[in-house]
Amino acid sequence: MERKLIQLSDVITDIAAGPFGSNLKVSCFVNDGFPIIDGANLKSFKVTDNITKFVTEEKARSLHRSIAKRGDIVVTISGTLGQIAYIPDDSNYEEYLCSQRQFRVTFDTTKVYVPYLVFYFHTYEGKHKILSFANQVGVPALSQPLKNFRQISVQLPTLETQKKIASIVESINGKIEQNEIINNNLEQQAQAIYQQMFIDNARSDWAEGTLSDIADITMGQSPSGSSYNEDGTGTIFFQGRAEFGFRFPSVRLYTTEPKRMARSNDTLMSVRAPVGDLNVAHMDCCIGRGLAAIHSKSHHQSFVLYTMFSLKKQLDVFNGEGTVFGSINRNSLNDMPILIPSDDILDEFERIVAPMDLTIRNNYDENCRLQDIRDTLLPRLMSSELDVSDIDI
Repeated sequence: MERKLIQLSDVITDIAAGPFGSNLKVSCFVNDGFPIIDGANLKSFKVTDNITKFVTEEKARSLHRSIAKRGDIVVTISGTLGQIAYIPDDSNYEEYLCSQRQFRVTFDTTKVYVPYLVFYFHTYEGKHKILSFANQVGVPALSQPLKNFRQISVQLPTLETQKKIASIVESINGKIEQNEIINNNLEQQAQAIYQQMFIDNARSDWAEGTLSDIADITMGQSPSGSSYNEDGTGTIFFQGRAEFGFRFPSVRLYTTEPKRMARSNDTLMSVRAPVGDLNVAHMDCCIGRGLAAIHSKSHHQSFVLYTMFSLKKQLDVFNGEGTVFGSINRNSLNDMPILIPSDDILDEFERIVAPMDLTIRNNYDENCRLQDIRDTLLPRLMSSELDVSDIDI
């Protein structure tokens, strides 16, 4: 496969950093308006639209050099280094304001297929090139990010080959995204069913009780730090909500000295700020002091999960304000007031919703397999180890 060694400066048409901190203060934020990209939107290949910060159109235009548009790449300067994503053609917004921790790049699309370049920078080789100009002391940050990014050298195949390689990755990502959409829809449907059965049509003959009447609650306890490892030795360990995903936490740490355990399918809840964030244990795991595991006493685990979703407002009371660090203890969690329906109604809810939760789990498992396939193929595609010349796009 024909490839040409180029510097990124040869194919960049524009590059600019986000605004200085003094030009984008918290006081500038509004509830809706011009979207701001931050690190939470750069966790995958595409910029995501889970936007939480906005400024006025006028404020954004005053910082016009920091505005990224569809087709641009956005790169993290400080914080979680190595984040890089592109704004797709079907994004919710045509333009986004970069935060102080990002810079944006526009490429010559007659020479570069932007998704291909982003895929390259998600390989070990590509990440290493970006991280090679990170500061080695203090807060993680890229040194002279715009200058150094321009000077990165890459072996660039023809535009047609870039598109062929990217099409393979995009097809896998497309299936992953479809499963995520299905899972999100299923969860919304399950919450609507819970709302209809237990909130909107609550019955006067249901018992008034507490969370401890329907669930066993295990408060986490952190093992010795010396027992932690990332090489798979021992028991899966979650200290807090840092690894929480849409439904299941991602595995990063293990411990050889597990203390408190959650069982597979238990509801995991953050008991330190932000109190009330939820996930589900995909398998048996050790939980640290930032989490609690909530296990149904009567095999109605879906009911327990969606009950915890419904208690979000009550749990928000335990989130600290100002300098107070939010937390909830075992007694307060046990004593959360709830209405307890009859067993036959709980059985009916489980009959409807438990298969939906199982489908969410199965889709998640498929996505994990697809991600492994993609991440195995990606470096081999980028290095020309795999021939894509016969692929039609």
